[in-house]
Amino acid sequence: MKSSIRDNAEGKMHQAKGKIKEVAGKIVGNRDLEAKGKNENLDGKVQEKIGEFKKVVNE
Repeated sequence: MKSSIRDNAEGKMHQAKGKIKEVAGKIVGNRDLEAKGKNENLDGKVQEKIGEFKKVVNE
């Protein structure tokens, strides 16, 4: 699997996990979990963009 595709897929997975953690943190009132979810979501977006950049550069 190309690294660009892998980065894109892993980025989307981290975004989904982060959103779940963020919502769960809001529901239970756990600000730490909510913050970790936001951070993981952001990390996923960055990783997805890196994958998109690699795809453009390799083409």
